[in-house]
Amino acid sequence: MTGSRPRRTRLSALRPAGFGAVPTGERLARMRRSPQFVDGQFRNPVETRQLLNGSAVPMLKTQLSREGRLRRAPVGPIPVYRPTAADGAEPPASGLRLTWMGHSSVLAEIDGQRVLFDPVWGERCSPVTWAGPKRMHPVPIALDELEPVDVVVISHDHYDHLDMPTVQGLTGTGAAFVVPLGVGADLEFWGVPAERITELDWHESTRIGGLTLTATPAQHFCGRGLRGPQHTLWASWVVAGPEHRIYHSGDTGYFSGFAEIGAAHGPFDATMIQIGAYSDFWPDIHMEPEQGVRAHLDLQGDGAGGVLLPIHWGTFNLAPHPWAEPAEWTLTAAQKAGVTSVHPRPGEPFEPADPPAVYPWWRAIAMPPAHGWPTWPPTVAPTDVDLVADR
Repeated sequence: MTGSRPRRTRLSALRPAGFGAVPTGERLARMRRSPQFVDGQFRNPVETRQLLNGSAVPMLKTQLSREGRLRRAPVGPIPVYRPTAADGAEPPASGLRLTWMGHSSVLAEIDGQRVLFDPVWGERCSPVTWAGPKRMHPVPIALDELEPVDVVVISHDHYDHLDMPTVQGLTGTGAAFVVPLGVGADLEFWGVPAERITELDWHESTRIGGLTLTATPAQHFCGRGLRGPQHTLWASWVVAGPEHRIYHSGDTGYFSGFAEIGAAHGPFDATMIQIGAYSDFWPDIHMEPEQGVRAHLDLQGDGAGGVLLPIHWGTFNLAPHPWAEPAEWTLTAAQKAGVTSVHPRPGEPFEPADPPAVYPWWRAIAMPPAHGWPTWPPTVAPTDVDLVADR
């Protein structure tokens, strides 16, 4: 499908290419036919507030707090696992292996296919290179060193999920791109061939190789450039193969849709759940860790099966909470709920069928809470990994 034009502003001559393009033509016509497209923009099924009324000033004070700023970053280098040739030489013994690359970027090797979710390899999640949230750890592996992927899946068009340089770097690999409605306009504008782009509405599916990829609902919003209206769709994703099925939440608030997704597509061998960048200032659009654990249970039909991989934390400073709080809180909430959560370092692969023992690596490089770190789990560092703090 084609149909796009660069987004126009009064400063069009200075418009960054990272702003992307406006959907037009048949692409726009298809968007308008979506049940999610109401009064000229995409909407969530229930009223969703991007920011609570009256939050601007309190939020600014929180952001400027000296102690808060210190806690929002690690006090030492983040340990990054540098994948070796041996890591990717053999297919996963179980048929499913996940590698968290940081933030929401996850490589899934599932039933013989390689799926890359929300790849962001850029130094900043921004349309420009000189401003915007900066990466707090290096990427575990350079994009040109990454083994070719079969499918790139994008959850929505925010800069920390859709990165123009990364998309352009992946274009030459021959990968297919599967995205929510409207996002294809950006990809085409950046050079992805139209025939390699599949755009889906919620509850629509496509098959690539032996995999079925389904766009499922999420409670969020979109936004790129200087536009306000919700001009592209957002989604969570189900990927199902002959033997395994996985779920990636994208960005979302907690909502009843998780149970519906679980009933239609679950249970899952693994869920990748957004548990970071939350705030009382925007409670409808991002989940806190306890909500993330609840979402995992909903997706599993209230069973505690499968593993939960916490995502959307640790790489960029996007919210006022302490840097390590999402991981620590998820660990505690999962333990209480009887859920198996997996907490790898960026770049460290694991198989959900044989999840590694939890090692809370973030405690060594984060300012501890006033009451200190919990005594569970035991803080025994692994000795068989290749960690790099910087490159």
